[in-house]
Amino acid sequence: MDFVTAVVGTGFMGRVHMEALRRLGNVECFAISGHDEGSYRKALQNPAVDCVHICTPNALHAGQVSAALDAGKHVLCEKPLTTSIKDAERLESLAQSAKRRNCTNYNLRFYPMVQQMRRMRQDGDLGEVLIVQGTYSQDWLLYDSDWNWRVRSQEGGPSRVLADIGSHWCDMAEHITGQRITAVCADLQIFHKKRRPSSGETFQVTAPRENNPSLPVETEDFASILFQMGERTRGAYTASQVSAGRKNQLRIEIYGTKSSVAWDGERPNELWIGHRDISNQITIKDPALLKPAAKSYADQPGGHAEGYGDTFKQIFRRFYDSISHPESTPEYPVFADGLRQLRIIDAELESHRCRSWIEVPASYQRR
Repeated sequence: MDFVTAVVGTGFMGRVHMEALRRLGNVECFAISGHDEGSYRKALQNPAVDCVHICTPNALHAGQVSAALDAGKHVLCEKPLTTSIKDAERLESLAQSAKRRNCTNYNLRFYPMVQQMRRMRQDGDLGEVLIVQGTYSQDWLLYDSDWNWRVRSQEGGPSRVLADIGSHWCDMAEHITGQRITAVCADLQIFHKKRRPSSGETFQVTAPRENNPSLPVETEDFASILFQMGERTRGAYTASQVSAGRKNQLRIEIYGTKSSVAWDGERPNELWIGHRDISNQITIKDPALLKPAAKSYADQPGGHAEGYGDTFKQIFRRFYDSISHPESTPEYPVFADGLRQLRIIDAELESHRCRSWIEVPASYQRR
């Protein structure tokens, strides 16, 4: 089945989406500027358009997703789904009522070796999960002259680091372990209380401009989180956009009663497996050697690297396949997963404000 798709937003994420969609082979796509409301409304009125990808600043998600669902389109939205729980609840309910396929783009769970960790846990290779820990560290906002729309709470929402990258880490932790984060204790820090805007391009390194006015910053540069997963499993992670030299390191470690696994997004085709009584292992991605349920997440044979762009291809493939098969169960994160991560973020922000442990409300049990 062939599809026609509108990608709304022409920045970094919009370009990544366009490239991945073209690789599918059955999607004709065109880009619309996130601020071109007229072209967006025209696309929604076009019966040939099947789907919409929302790749705009966070504050625009709620209105644009809602309009797409009202127009009868299937919707894939970049994370975070919205900037508030109330809006996310409304969109999740609207998607259910409209009976449209919906996806929150937590694409990083689609690395082959991440899926291998998930299947190892499911098969009992790790035993009982005791500890989950790691980091998501970047450096592209290290200097006070580094700037992006995400810095402004009016566009990015009340959280930056937790919403932008911390939610990716938490989604992956819950996806691999099959458990839910039930309580959090958070400490946040804004290292640059003011910034001197330069370029607004995501990940772009620019020299500071002389005489740039300083603007106040309300969103966090760094977060440190302790968390609980039920009665027994414990964990901790950090999220940072000011860690010099770390370009995009999502590292996660899962320690079980039988063995352990660790994965680093800057070395995505490797998986460390730890043992107590025999030598540890480093395995290299090879679909011929992956768990059966993880094989379909790797398209290239052993020795051929798969990376960031491939995760988008994998999630998009499953999203569009589910449209062709309306009776199927989604094999990707839906709007309810986006709402789930917003509940965690809200608890983390409240914990920092209260300087205490905060419980995460139970919601949505599909993993």
